[in-house]
Amino acid sequence: MGSPGKQHTFVETESVRYVYQPMEKLYMLLITTKASNILEDLETLRLFARVIPEYCKAMEEREIVDQAFPLIFAFDEIVALGYRENVNLAQIRTFTEMDSHEEEVSKVVTHTKVMETRDHMKRKVKELQRQRQDAVKYGRKVGGMGGFGSDSTGRPPDNAGFIQTSVESTPAKPSYTPASKAAAPSGGRGMKLGSKAKDVDSFVDQLKSEGQQVVSATMSSKAGAISKSATPAVNQESVHIRTEEKICLTAGRDGGLQNLEIHGLVRLRISDDQFSRIAIAIANEDTKGIQLQTHPNVNKKLFAEQSILSLKNPAKPFPLKQEVGVLKWRFQTQDDSFMPLSINCWPNETAEGCDVNIEYELERTDMELNDVLISIPIPSGVGSPTVTDCDGDYTYESRKSCLQWSLPVIDESNKSGAMEFSVNGHPDDFFPVTVSFVSKKLYCDLEVTSAKNIDDNSPIKYSSEVIFFVDKYEIV
Repeated sequence: MGSPGKQHTFVETESVRYVYQPMEKLYMLLITTKASNILEDLETLRLFARVIPEYCKAMEEREIVDQAFPLIFAFDEIVALGYRENVNLAQIRTFTEMDSHEEEVSKVVTHTKVMETRDHMKRKVKELQRQRQDAVKYGRKVGGMGGFGSDSTGRPPDNAGFIQTSVESTPAKPSYTPASKAAAPSGGRGMKLGSKAKDVDSFVDQLKSEGQQVVSATMSSKAGAISKSATPAVNQESVHIRTEEKICLTAGRDGGLQNLEIHGLVRLRISDDQFSRIAIAIANEDTKGIQLQTHPNVNKKLFAEQSILSLKNPAKPFPLKQEVGVLKWRFQTQDDSFMPLSINCWPNETAEGCDVNIEYELERTDMELNDVLISIPIPSGVGSPTVTDCDGDYTYESRKSCLQWSLPVIDESNKSGAMEFSVNGHPDDFFPVTVSFVSKKLYCDLEVTSAKNIDDNSPIKYSSEVIFFVDKYEIV
């Protein structure tokens, strides 16, 4: 056994050697064979000991237990199959960092859609109950509803969320009769719109059942793209239109927009051949000068003159059961006035380290940004920052070495906010600042307003979803 006062001590038996190192109230123990190199064992033990503070804020048993799985993954990078790997602390941190930005955004989108759908369901239940009471009061027969999310004007409610349904109103004599063989979208039993045989109570129960499906529906953690993760699992009509936009922005820490790019796309999915010959009307109120481009098979002249998306060959229907991009647009600028959200980060170097003031300002007050997450890098090994003031919530992610400032909503009511914190470091350590958010309002003023059958010009019920999300948003 090593002499007292030494940093490393060991105990040997007939077959194994126990090498251990005191760490405050705990010990780090390494078990090896007696034939192993004691110097290499000591170096391995030191590396194990250096890994612990990366995941544990305090050197206590409860903290070790709470971080057991991250520690196991880190230890597995040091020793594989009983042999030491040639890695250092920085490489271990890189190897174990497996978080995906797209996964985080997809989780944010999923949570937002779940909450929006749940609230919409509650409002619909109240509306059905009120209609049943009115029917009983005035002796009328209660019929089926026109669609999930429709109203008397045929427009979806403003707070319908990312998933909206039945934009067109239902005429007195529909141009088609819902066939009994029409299947609900894959992934669950969807409700049948316009059914007269359903009683209101069973219809309400079905809505509740669908609400449970939405809450319990899980999304693949490996999202290939945010556009795929935004696809709803339920409540899709036979005609489903998805409009998505993504922003890629880089701005300087001293002010000034370096580059802003917006890419938008309208996708169409038709699952019933009776709706494959349709025309989609687009309301284009954008004044920024976006570049629009239609699919080669879309009638470009008709779109240029009337903003209607229809196939160039009227006799040729849209393909079934596959998403087709019918319209895309692009906008690029270096004009500061087009930034949706500006970030101002001021690190002030002091004798103890740095005092950092960071603030946001919503530049486009007509927008509402949801689930905003502002990430500020923190130097590794300096411990958690001391936050003295914060509008919203914050968390320190030691594994990512960043301070995450989260705000559920940024709109005109809270268009500005600030956070202050202190930590050891230099001003350059706190960049780049990255931002992520989602919104149900597009950046460019485009909107799908209707879908009609080109044969008889009758309106067609359709579901739609709109999402604006971040591809990259950095202050460098």
